[in-house]
Amino acid sequence: MNNQDTALSLAPAPLLSVVVPCYNEVENVEELIRRLAKALQGIFWEVIFVDDDSPDKTSQKVADLAFQDARVRLIHRIGRRGLSSACVEGMLSSSAPYLAVMDADLQHDETLLPEMMTALRSQQLDIVVGSRYVDGGGVGCWDTKRAAYSRFATQISRYFTQTELTDPMSGFFMIQRDALMQRVHRLSGVGFKILLDLFASSSTPLRFLELPYIFKERYAGESKLDNRAFLEFGMLLLDKWIGHLLPVRFVAFILVGGVGLLVHFFVLLLLFRLTGNSFMLGQTVATLVAMTTNYLLNNFFTYNDVQLKGWKLLTGWFSFTLVCGIGAAANVGISSLLFQRQTNWILSALAGIAISSVWNYAVTAVYTWRVPSIGTKP
Repeated sequence: MNNQDTALSLAPAPLLSVVVPCYNEVENVEELIRRLAKALQGIFWEVIFVDDDSPDKTSQKVADLAFQDARVRLIHRIGRRGLSSACVEGMLSSSAPYLAVMDADLQHDETLLPEMMTALRSQQLDIVVGSRYVDGGGVGCWDTKRAAYSRFATQISRYFTQTELTDPMSGFFMIQRDALMQRVHRLSGVGFKILLDLFASSSTPLRFLELPYIFKERYAGESKLDNRAFLEFGMLLLDKWIGHLLPVRFVAFILVGGVGLLVHFFVLLLLFRLTGNSFMLGQTVATLVAMTTNYLLNNFFTYNDVQLKGWKLLTGWFSFTLVCGIGAAANVGISSLLFQRQTNWILSALAGIAISSVWNYAVTAVYTWRVPSIGTKP
C-alpha cells in the first residue's frame, strides 16, 4: 500500500451529513453549499443532494460541484419522486452519526445546525427540530391562506404523532443515526413531511427538542407547494391510519374503482335506458369509459409520485385496459364457477370482484406504472 492509499484509508467519515432532497433547484445548490461551509466551520460534514431527475439539470450542477468539493455528494433518482423517500435514501446512504434534513431553497436557517448538533451531543435526545411555532420562531412573510393551511395541517399532524411537538410539519431537523435506524423499517416514505412520518411511525416516543427559527423567503426558483403536496399529505395520514392493515395505494385503488363503478352505471343508463341503444353497445362503451376514468384517476391520485405523462400516458392506458380486461374476465369466470357450485350469489360476486381487484392492482403497479421495488412502502 502506497502513501496515498494509506492517507485515503485513514480519512475519517463525516460527523454530520446534511440531506437535501431537491427537484428543479439548480439555482440554489451552489449558494446552499457556500452557506453550509460558513455555518459548519470546525465540523467535519458533508451534504447529500437527492435529486429526482430534475428537468433543469440540478443533478448535473451538483455533480460538477461534487467534482470540485469532496464534501458534496449526489444521489440521482430516476423513475420515482417523493420528498420523504428521497430523505430516507439520503440518510441511509450516510454512515455519519448525525443526520440533518433541510430544503434546497434556502428557506431553512443553516446557522442553526451547529446548535442542533451541540444539543444532540450534550443531552439525552433523539432528534432536534427547527420549529416555526415556538417562542422566537416565525413563518416569515406567509400570506393568510398559507398560514391557515399550515395551522390546520399542524393540528391534524399532532393527533397522529401524539406528542407536544409544536411543528410536526417542519422539514428542518437533525436526528441521531441510531434513532433513525430503530424506526426506518416502519416509515411510510409517503408524501413530503418526513418528520411527521418519523414521529408517527415510532413505537417508542422520540426524545426531542425544538429550536426556533424564522422561515425565510425562497432564494431562487418556484415553490413546490401545490395540490400534489396536499394530496401526498393526505396519503401519508391515510397510511398512518390503516397502513398496518392494507397498503395505502391499494386502498386508493379500490376507492377509485368505486368511482369507476358509478361512472359505468351512469354511462350505461345514458346510452341504454335514455337513448335506446342496445345493451351490448351501452355496456361496451360504459366499460371503456369506466376503465379510462379509473386509469386517469389512479394516475393522478394513487400513483402521483410515478405519474405517467406525454406518450407514456397513452401506452399506460393500453396496458391498464388490457390488464383490467383480463381481470374482468377472471371476475366473471370465478364468480360464475362459484355460483354453479351452489355458493350464494352475493358471495360469488364479491369473490370475483375481490380477485379481479387484487389482480388489477398488483399487475398494473408492475406493468403500467412500474412502481420501483425500493423507495416507498405503499
